[in-house]
Amino acid sequence: MYETHYHRPTSIDAAVKLVGEAGGEGKFLAGGMTLIPTMKQRLAAPSDLVDLRHIAELKGITVNGKSIRIGGGMTHAEIADHEGLKAACHGFAELAGLIGDIAVRHMGTIGGSVANYDPAADYPAALKALGATIQTNKREIAADDFFLGLFETALDEDEIVTAISFEAPDQCAYEKFRNPASRYAMCGVFVAKRGGEVKVGVTGASMSGAFRWTDGEQALSSNFDGSAVDGLSVDESDMLSDLHGTSAYRANLVKIITKRAVNKAKAAG
Repeated sequence: MYETHYHRPTSIDAAVKLVGEAGGEGKFLAGGMTLIPTMKQRLAAPSDLVDLRHIAELKGITVNGKSIRIGGGMTHAEIADHEGLKAACHGFAELAGLIGDIAVRHMGTIGGSVANYDPAADYPAALKALGATIQTNKREIAADDFFLGLFETALDEDEIVTAISFEAPDQCAYEKFRNPASRYAMCGVFVAKRGGEVKVGVTGASMSGAFRWTDGEQALSSNFDGSAVDGLSVDESDMLSDLHGTSAYRANLVKIITKRAVNKAKAAG
């Protein structure tokens, strides 16, 4: 690793100031699950690391009826174990418990994951399906406007994800087909139903990152049952194709995993 300067601010304002003073060479450090390995491989060499893990403003989970707010500094394990969240939106808590392994879940944070936007990350599918809002130190951004492309978001260089907020749906569930080695989603689907409207967020399958499967949403809004997507097809042209599976394989996975997520949501009530 190259030489770097480590900072441990206790406020968002102090963190932003430190990155600004680094002259474009500083990086925010949330959980470090991607940044630290990247630095070890010498693919990144920030002059300054500004650690966000000790900022109280980024902590906490608030559940007020169906309104949910999760601080950007909350770890995946804290989200998965939160009793209030499990009661209000069990599907989201369960998703957090499926991320990586136990070490990743206890170090990685939702704010860091969302800001990094790995194309196989779990949260983006849920945030799109839930119609979530990403709150930063500057503004609020709808999930559909936040995720732009692979590892690309609407965040500015000095912008920090401070919280995620959404309204819990009537029914929801997350299902993913894991790569057996990395545990990343080869296809992950979050289904959320509110009244007669269903949204379907998909991650891990597309070259463009997470997306909403609108054909599936229309079919499931008419009939909230896994069988509703049987006659549909998924466009292969934007699906990933690699040694783990062809584009046709992943397109088919979208249908299969969507059906599983719908059936899980129905079983949960």
